[in-house]
Amino acid sequence: MELSAGLKNVFTAEQQSAGEAQRYAQIIAWGPMVFQTARIMVKWGILELINQAANGITCEEICKETGLSDYAVKCLVEASLSMGIIIVDPETDRFSITKAGWFLLNDQSTRVNLDMNHDVNYQGMFYLDESLKQGRPVGLKTLGDWPTLYEGLSVLPQQVKESWLNFDHFYSDESFEEALKIVFGEYQVKRLYDVGGNTGKWALQCVGYSTDAEVTVLDLPQQIRMMQENTAGKQGAERIKGFPINFLDEQAAFPKQEGLDAIWMSQFLDCFSMEQIVSILKRAQAAMTADTRIFIMETLWDRQRFDTAALCLTMTSLYFTAMANGNSKMYNTEDMEKCIREAGLEIEQLYDHLGLGHTIIVAKKAK
Repeated sequence: MELSAGLKNVFTAEQQSAGEAQRYAQIIAWGPMVFQTARIMVKWGILELINQAANGITCEEICKETGLSDYAVKCLVEASLSMGIIIVDPETDRFSITKAGWFLLNDQSTRVNLDMNHDVNYQGMFYLDESLKQGRPVGLKTLGDWPTLYEGLSVLPQQVKESWLNFDHFYSDESFEEALKIVFGEYQVKRLYDVGGNTGKWALQCVGYSTDAEVTVLDLPQQIRMMQENTAGKQGAERIKGFPINFLDEQAAFPKQEGLDAIWMSQFLDCFSMEQIVSILKRAQAAMTADTRIFIMETLWDRQRFDTAALCLTMTSLYFTAMANGNSKMYNTEDMEKCIREAGLEIEQLYDHLGLGHTIIVAKKAK
């Protein structure tokens, strides 16, 4: 297994003392309580009260500020103390925030992940073992009756949909500026397919960045409707078209367009199994000329600079397992390269560390 230098230092040798390891094991064992305590401390504003208190704050003062009972506050504060997101002055019984607590409040990635895991994943993860065995998202039944989450995305409850979209967009949006420079600057793209275009956010970025850009969004029919609603009346929307397609249908061909410069796939292929990825890439390859390039933007976990990023990505694989489709994951470089080769493509260039850890793989037809 090829690992980045940052990951190799952490993933190949023991990092904890025996005492640290025992505590960490208990954190895992009490994970649901740890998660919900942290979430409620943020949601109810208690952690922010503690953060703002320059000289710390007592349980009594928290009760007065929040209107919560002494019992509720003490349960949450004592658990938070044990978790390490706050500390206490034993002389004054005043609580202050720790670095971990600060990140819960202020790190956008942490907040996005917190909401995603509560609103989308929490109940369904009870069925992770069944999902792994059956190869389908058994936990999805906690949200609705669809084969995959994508069929139900447009009709999810509003809070669930918002948390999902915030999660999805957060990781891709941070890479858009650099990606646009590569696609339209280095490769001079004009006509491109946005495969799995979702709400049309990338398509709007394209037509806003380049007045020559013409984008065709390929996605499920219900997603095309959502994209059209979201882009209607916005600058450059007249240069955005939709093409409904079910990517799981191996007979569903990509449209052929004269002068097609690029096929863009951002955080898309991780939504499919390796066999399905090969099928999709083969159909993309059939729509390409020798001059067309595929741009695959993914957060490949083995190329991350820091182990915290790899943790987020490998945990996201379990969301795919239990909730999304039951058979996809956040891939490493080796697996993605294998799919690309099997589809009759070859890698021309790789761009690492875009935004929050994305890689763009540029592929062309194999000779």
